[in-house]
Amino acid sequence: MAAYRASVRGKAAAPAITVGEGKESGKLDFDHPDKAVAACLLAGAVGTNDLDFLGGILVQIANVASKGQTVDAGAVNFMLSMVKGVEPRDQIEAMLAAQMAAVHNATMTFARRLNNVENIPQQDSAERAFNKLARTFTAQVEALKRYRSVGEQTVRVEHVTVNEGGQAIVGNVATGGRGSPQKTEATS
Repeated sequence: MAAYRASVRGKAAAPAITVGEGKESGKLDFDHPDKAVAACLLAGAVGTNDLDFLGGILVQIANVASKGQTVDAGAVNFMLSMVKGVEPRDQIEAMLAAQMAAVHNATMTFARRLNNVENIPQQDSAERAFNKLARTFTAQVEALKRYRSVGEQTVRVEHVTVNEGGQAIVGNVATGGRGSPQKTEATS
């Protein structure tokens, strides 16, 4: 418990999302007494300061998490927690994290279907979809890694000794190219 408390100390918890019922059915709201504070906390958790973006990404997450016309607050909050877990630093990362959450959910759906097949065609269909989704998720993780490492450079320092009278080349040296020189004959 102490390690968990230390890991979250100083971090303001982003509020959960609630879904209205009755006349307010499907309306998303924040589970927080101050809606403005809630919006700011959640916006920060998804890497944006644009409240229009926050509203749009929340609606998209709710649409993906919905089953038919019913919005499931638990599913919305689960997907939102996946997005927050990526700790997006900007809107591009937030969009990629939302896609990753959607692909993860679909992957798990097809894993369940694969586990409950009744015939070979169902097995083949679920296996193909599961395989494609799992590869897509891996590609998304790599894309996030590449996006986050833009501008970072690797510097490799090697020790080189050049004695007096010697010459050195700094940089990458590749051999090859033209091949061996050919003899040319003079024509008269």
